[in-house]
Amino acid sequence: MTKMSIRGISLNVKVFGHGYNLVLMHGGPSADLYTLMAFKPCSDQFTLVFYDHRCNGRSEGADVSTMTMENLTADADALRLALGFEQWAVLGHSFGGYVALEYALRYPHSLSHLVLLDTGAENSWAQENSPKVLAQRGFSPEIVDLCRRYFNGLIEPKDVFPSLMKLSDAYNPYTSLSQLPRMLYWGLKTKMRPETFIYSETHFLKGWTIRDRLGEIRVPTLVMAGRQDFIFPPEHQQELAAMIPNARLVLIDRAGHNPHDEQPTQTLKAVSEFLADTNSSRA
Repeated sequence: MTKMSIRGISLNVKVFGHGYNLVLMHGGPSADLYTLMAFKPCSDQFTLVFYDHRCNGRSEGADVSTMTMENLTADADALRLALGFEQWAVLGHSFGGYVALEYALRYPHSLSHLVLLDTGAENSWAQENSPKVLAQRGFSPEIVDLCRRYFNGLIEPKDVFPSLMKLSDAYNPYTSLSQLPRMLYWGLKTKMRPETFIYSETHFLKGWTIRDRLGEIRVPTLVMAGRQDFIFPPEHQQELAAMIPNARLVLIDRAGHNPHDEQPTQTLKAVSEFLADTNSSRA
């Protein structure tokens, strides 16, 4: 399965495996489903649904101005219905975590579990604090300034990917040589949409927050992140978990913003065990 007509647009969708339904919402914004393909081995336990948000990756038919939380969450729920799922577990990474949080609030009866991977409840944390974190960790003034401009959308579309590469040591501080071929393989398949990223940081996500609504979330929730994440560092993850009723917190050692790439075994195990444990307790 590749393209599905959802709410008048064409969503790029890939479904693998069998078992309990788990949808994976990728980060960015501007990236695609391939950035979460490290979770594909979980297809022996779960039915995995990967898809590109509207205006992201290979999804087509929507103008960037339609990037709203109302549309993104409605797309996701329409996709759920189209696949014939009564409920599914939702995993959101980074920006995908923003969408997952909004989805949990807007469609509380559609999801059974929520997994928040290296994300937060307000975009200002990334825009204002990530440069400070890099400065505290000894990164050069040039990288700190690039980080500030990048997360505030103050770059040209042609500079989005080069900037991301310059920030790679901050994003993935523990990537080993043995992991590079796999990451490169999925990376070469990824289709970026720079205009989506810049529009989102300068318009759509400017001032976005749901901090005051986190207490409304009632599904079992796992908050997980790499311990060296500079966008949403441990103190932020602890605060996020504390504000969601009965949320679990897992920090992955020797990992940055993408623990599923740097420490895939630990990350996938934590997600699998969380879904298994909470399903058992709800049975």
